Amino acid sequence: MAVMVTGGAGYIGSHMVWKLLDQGEEVVVVDRLSTGFDWAVPAEAELVVGDVADQVLIEATMKRKKVDAVIHFAGSIIVPESVSDPLGYYLNNTAKSRDLIESAVRSGVKNFIFSSTAAVYGSPERIPVAENEAAAPESPYGTSKLMTELMLRDAAAAHDLDYTILRYFNVSGADPKMRTGQSTKGATHLIKVASEAATGKRDYMEVYGTDYPTPDGTCVRDYIHVSDLANAHYLALKRLRDGGKSITANCGYGQGYSVHEVIDAVKRVVGHDFEVRTRERRPGDAVAIVANADLAKSEFQWKPEYDNLETIVSHAIQWEEMLKKRNT
Repeated sequence: MAVMVTGGAGYIGSHMVWKLLDQGEEVVVVDRLSTGFDWAVPAEAELVVGDVADQVLIEATMKRKKVDAVIHFAGSIIVPESVSDPLGYYLNNTAKSRDLIESAVRSGVKNFIFSSTAAVYGSPERIPVAENEAAAPESPYGTSKLMTELMLRDAAAAHDLDYTILRYFNVSGADPKMRTGQSTKGATHLIKVASEAATGKRDYMEVYGTDYPTPDGTCVRDYIHVSDLANAHYLALKRLRDGGKSITANCGYGQGYSVHEVIDAVKRVVGHDFEVRTRERRPGDAVAIVANADLAKSEFQWKPEYDNLETIVSHAIQWEEMLKKRNT
C-alpha cells in the first residue's frame, strides 16, 4: 500500500512526505511543480510530475502503487489573489479537487485527507472557534475550500470512502532537522516574510491594516508549526485505517498573536531591527481567528510538540539561512 500526497513538493506537503517516510510508509507524490520544487521531495518517495485533474495519470498511478490513502495538499492559497482571480481559485481548488475525488472513488481508494483552512469560518463571533461554528468565508479562497469539503462529504456518503478534513490555522516554521521548509519565492505568509526581512532577503516588510478591532489594531492569528500539522495528518491517517469515521477537525494551538506581536518575536529571535511599513487593509483578510483544537486532540491523540511562537520563528529563520546557502 502507498500514500499519495498531492502537492508533496510544496511547503506543507514536503513535510508530510518526510513524516510518512519516517514512519516507514511508501509514498508517491503528485505535483505539477508550479510552486513546489523537485528537490524538496525525498529520494525515497516517487515523484510523478502532473496535475491532480489528469484523471488518466492519477488513476494509473493509484492502481500501479496500490494507493489506499490520498492526502490532498495541492491548491492555491493566497487570500488577496483569490479576490482578484476567483475563477482561477474555483478551478484549481474546487474543480480539480472534484476530479481527484472521483479518481479516488473509481480506483477504490478508501481514505482521503483534505487540506482545508480556517478561512472557511471568516471572522467568527466566538474565539476560539470550534468546528460546529457556521462557515462564513470572506474570500474566494475560503469558499473554494468549503466547496471541496461539501463535495467530499457528499462523495463519501455515496461511495466506499472515508475522509478527514483538517482546517488549518496559520502554518509556519520549518522541519527541525532542516530537511525542508517554506521555499516559495514571493510567499505571503507573515512569518516567512518577516524572516526574509530579518535575514536581509527583503529591504523591508509591510503590515496590511492597523485599524482592526483588536488590541493593537492588527489581525490576530493562531500560528501552528508545520511539523505538528504533519503529525496531525499522520495520526488522522492511522485513525482512518483503524476504522475511524469521517470527521472535520481544526488544527491550531488555541493562542492568537497579532501581526505586531509576531514581528516583535522575529526581532527578538534575530536580535536586530528591520524596517516595517504600514499599508491599507487587504481584501479578504479576517479580523481574528483562533482554533479550538480539542477535537483533534481527543480523536487523534494529537499532542503538539512545538507550541511556542519563538520556536516556530527560530526554525523559520534557520530555514532562510539554509536557503541562502543553497542559492549561493
